[in-house]
Parts: sequence; C-alpha cells; structure tokens
Amino acid sequence: MNESEARRRFAAARVARLATVRTDGCPHLVPIVFALDGDLIYSIVDAKPKRSLQLVRLANIRREPRVSLLVDAYDDAWEHLWWVRADGRASVVASGPGHATTIRLLQAKYSQYRDSAAPFGAAIITRVERWRSWSFAP
Repeated sequence: MNESEARRRFAAARVARLATVRTDGCPHLVPIVFALDGDLIYSIVDAKPKRSLQLVRLANIRREPRVSLLVDAYDDAWEHLWWVRADGRASVVASGPGHATTIRLLQAKYSQYRDSAAPFGAAIITRVERWRSWSFAP
C-alpha cells in the first residue's frame, strides 16, 4: 500500500495501539483513541475509568519520547489483512493551543467526546517521522 492509502486507513481507524518504552526498556502497549492531522497524532487522557491519572504512558513519553502507534484490520479472509504503523516522537501537553487542538479534533471524530462535559487530562501529541504499512493485497 502506498503512503497516501496508509495515512487514509490510519486516520479512519477507531483505535490504535500506542507503544512506549518503560524504564526497564520493555515495551508498554495500550489501546488509545486518536485523531490524525497531517503528520501529527493527537490523543488525550479522558474520563474513562483509570486507576490513576498518572499514567505509565505519560511518564514513559516524558522520559523517552520515541513511540509507535499501530492500527490494523484482521479478517479470516486473509486477503483483507493490513496494518499501518506510525513511528515518531511524542510529547505530553497539559494545556495551551496543542491541548485545545487535541480536544477539538477528538470531538470531531468521536461523539463520546462531543457528548461529554467531563474534564480532559494531558494530551499526547506525536509527530510522525516514519510511516510503515503492509497489506495482503497489493
């Protein structure tokens, strides 16, 4: 798949898996909702139940900003399989224009954000440095 198609599929996906690096060097992988705008991927700590707002992913990014995000489609008919991975550098943004942009883009993509008056926590903004993709069908 070409890069344009990879970006289109990535943007249309409803969930991605965010991989960060833990202090022991092991990967930390979590599902996230997100919005893509150009080469920037936006996500946020939202009101879904969590043990704490001091999320491991935020600490990992502050210490080591290199991340990967993966979206994919699985089907028992393997000719429909594909995945797209975005590798880049993330930052944690607690307020300001980047935080406001994150909320605006997520509200445009997900009705749950439009319908919620719940406060939002820190945003994660990833600048994509490299796109990788694969599909069974050419």
